[in-house]
Amino acid sequence: MTMQKKRTLQKAVLILVLIVATCFYIYPVFLMFMNSFKPFGEIVSDAIAFPTRPAWENYSYVVDKIKYFKLFMNNVVITATGIIGIVAFSSIAAYILDRRKSRYTKIAYTIIITPMLIPFQTIMITLLKSMNVLHLSGSKLGLGVQYWGFGIPMATFIFYNFMKTIPKEIDESAIIDGASTFRTFRSIIFPLLKSVTVTVVVLDVMWIWNDFLLPLLMVNSSNETKTLVLAAYTFVGQMNTKWHYAMTAMVLAVVPSIIIFIFLQKYIVDGVVAGAVKG
Repeated sequence: MTMQKKRTLQKAVLILVLIVATCFYIYPVFLMFMNSFKPFGEIVSDAIAFPTRPAWENYSYVVDKIKYFKLFMNNVVITATGIIGIVAFSSIAAYILDRRKSRYTKIAYTIIITPMLIPFQTIMITLLKSMNVLHLSGSKLGLGVQYWGFGIPMATFIFYNFMKTIPKEIDESAIIDGASTFRTFRSIIFPLLKSVTVTVVVLDVMWIWNDFLLPLLMVNSSNETKTLVLAAYTFVGQMNTKWHYAMTAMVLAVVPSIIIFIFLQKYIVDGVVAGAVKG
């Protein structure tokens, strides 16, 4: 077998493995979409069969029942608050840590990224009590601010590795022209971070929009502050679960984040690869 044929065979096997793995991941999502168009009886009798007739009334009922557009705006407020803070603070932190390297900045960098290693479940009780003291629980904006603490470590790590690809001569030229450090970052450096910024935004939107545990702890006490994922869980009961409505609510909850991911997915690869070149 020639080298060319061997490479072709290896590529074909790799593609086949990836297709099979993709099917394993997509199939549960496909079942969720398919079952959202079934009445309750069809789901109970055969969850993997196609619906005999699309039950469009599931969607109209769920939209009205959970006040979908109200909860959609809750998700927008929480996600936007979290994303703005994560991008702003992590990009500035990465810039300073990369441009002013010293023993202290290395220590600071280690402290910033260490929380990535701490499981959320180990601190959630302490976090809940702290947020109650600070009056940040039960608030959409308060929940968005809490995502800063959980999202900044990973975002700083990504920005920091990408920042190494930007020549320091750019900063020196700006300083010679009289620009301050913040002006240099805002007007020159940050626009160069477009691809990695979109990467951070897409990854964090997918995370914050679809998060369940933190909203369950912080904003589940009122229907005015609930998120879409929490609303979907209201159809799941201890003795009786309305699966057709639960599946429909989950579809309505995750579709916006899936659409964002589809349109911006190429930036994820660009940003991660660019940050890994010199990282």
